[in-house]
Amino acid sequence: MRFKIDENLPSELADQLTSAGHDAETVLSENLGGESDVTISKVCREEKRVLVTLDLDFSNVQAYPPREYSGLLVLRLRKQDKSHVLQTFSQILDLIEKEPLEGLLWIVEEARIRVRS
Repeated sequence: MRFKIDENLPSELADQLTSAGHDAETVLSENLGGESDVTISKVCREEKRVLVTLDLDFSNVQAYPPREYSGLLVLRLRKQDKSHVLQTFSQILDLIEKEPLEGLLWIVEEARIRVRS
């Protein structure tokens, strides 16, 4: 699977995904830092990448209809420090392997994942 890690997340998420056999790029490594949500979403659609972000704007299904994307994965965490984000994300890596992301919005919280189409 192909992923794009937003600039508001640690780049180590890309390392976790790559170690799990995925193709993962970061917004910053592609010189897209500071670009608008519209630009980031367009690039993700063109590259057929799942966007992983902390930006709750991407959970708005009217503005970003999940069916138009390879997937949207929004982390909605109470704590957003690096270690907590990495630990929480590592807990869903197996689920990413088993469950579809294509055309879906995953809202990941510490104790649950909500999926919207």
